[in-house]
Amino acid sequence: MHNVVAVAGRELRSYFHSYIGYQLMRGYAVVCGFFFFSFTATYVIQEFRMAAMGGMGAPPMNLNEHIIQPLLEGVLTVALLLFIPPITMRLFPEEKKSGTIELLLTSPLTGLQIILGKFLGAVGFYSVLVVLTFLYIGVLFLYGNPHAKPLLAEALGLFLYGGALLALGMWISTLTKDQIIAASVTAEVFLLLYVLDWVTAYSSSTAGRVLSYMALTTHFHNFARGVIDLSDLTYYLSVIVLGIFLTARSIEALKGRP
Repeated sequence: MHNVVAVAGRELRSYFHSYIGYQLMRGYAVVCGFFFFSFTATYVIQEFRMAAMGGMGAPPMNLNEHIIQPLLEGVLTVALLLFIPPITMRLFPEEKKSGTIELLLTSPLTGLQIILGKFLGAVGFYSVLVVLTFLYIGVLFLYGNPHAKPLLAEALGLFLYGGALLALGMWISTLTKDQIIAASVTAEVFLLLYVLDWVTAYSSSTAGRVLSYMALTTHFHNFARGVIDLSDLTYYLSVIVLGIFLTARSIEALKGRP
């Protein structure tokens, strides 16, 4: 475990020793802040309109449904398709390019320790983005009264969604030594996994249902509503395990090369 933590710490520090980490945080904060402001402003305008019309017998508007859920499910699930690839693109290509991959593979560290360390380092940096998200959401508690309990499920869902993307991106990064190629291929795979559930719009066949189940966003909907479903939890954990397994196979192939 000590070796895994050491690799994770090294990987996490590397994000803050280059401009990439700060640029990602800045870009994510701007995107998240813009849409948070937009949803909040729309909510406030609608509240004023309803108040001016005497409410018209309608129930009070829900902050979770009108701001938090659209932000997480409608915006950030898409934004992360663009922000995760730059996080994972350097995990192994940078090691290959600098020649340190041979040192890692011949060190006392096992392949699984290297993989878990790099994955946890990437998760650590991703956690910063999640914290930024909930700092914005925290503002709602200063001026409104959102329901706090659903936020636990929403935070868990955001971590699992990002963890699944990170695991897949890490595997793809083992297939090339060019960071740009790794990022572009990762983004393409993410986009495909995002739109898989669109097939249900024109197909109700078994194949259509299977493709819909494979889509990353299909399993985020319940989390965004504050519901933790075992099948969704199992799906994301399975994708994470699959990404780690595929990465381990790629690393074993690298060790076998002359």
